[in-house]
Amino acid sequence: MAPRFTPKVVTANALLEGDVVYLTADDRWSRHHAEAELIEDEAHAQLRLLHAASQKLIVVGAYLADAKAGPNGPEPTHFREVFRTRGPSNYAHGKQVETGHV
Repeated sequence: MAPRFTPKVVTANALLEGDVVYLTADDRWSRHHAEAELIEDEAHAQLRLLHAASQKLIVVGAYLADAKAGPNGPEPTHFREVFRTRGPSNYAHGKQVETGHV
């Protein structure tokens, strides 16, 4: 018996800036995890990943990341993804300044 599918979001890195981005339900790339489309169907997740991977002039390294529903939108469930929501850790700028994680 196959394991039960866990909800996912599609994430990648913006090609020009390198920022972590998330695919939204209306096909935008957002820098905010809470705006990502929470995908609860495995077939739909694969289709969304293919869609993301086809946008080679916008993003690189698209993949599915585990997530869960939260009060303000999807929330990451793995420490790696939590870390990615905070932005680069080598200096304070961008997301770290915006969210107070400096």
